[in-house]
Amino acid sequence: MFDDEPVKPKKIDLEVFSVEELKERVETLKAEIEACEAEIRKKQAHSSAADDIFKL
Repeated sequence: MFDDEPVKPKKIDLEVFSVEELKERVETLKAEIEACEAEIRKKQAHSSAADDIFKL
């Protein structure tokens, strides 16, 4: 396996979690999604800025 390849997480058995644990997990995952979306926006902005520079 190459170092730059993302590691696919193993499937988690959700049945072992309590309702409260599942709610906490959902909140954690939402926060991770928000962080990923912010990083996507940042990278797109950098890409757009680079494109604008090279259009000149």
